[in-house]
Amino acid sequence: MRSALRLISLVLISLALMLLGADLMTSLDKGGEITVRSVEQVWAVFSANGVANFKDWAQHHWPPFALHAFDAVMTLPGWAVTGVPGVILNFVAGRAPDGE
Repeated sequence: MRSALRLISLVLISLALMLLGADLMTSLDKGGEITVRSVEQVWAVFSANGVANFKDWAQHHWPPFALHAFDAVMTLPGWAVTGVPGVILNFVAGRAPDGE
């Protein structure tokens, strides 16, 4: 179980570092103008209509407070949404005791 959690945390942290690096490179390309991609922008890269379709579905099936929480998460930086849970999972998994 510990190995699975550590693997998932490694994947999440690696994804966060890739997103952070992409934001850094975009900022350098724009002459130093800070660019941070939100979760919605990252999702749109993979599926242009996916975000709109999911929001439409959620409006019919989710309560209003959940829609506001979803909108708040979608505006967060992509690297934060993957990196923070990855670091937390890594701490939760912990290190193996000596002798394991």
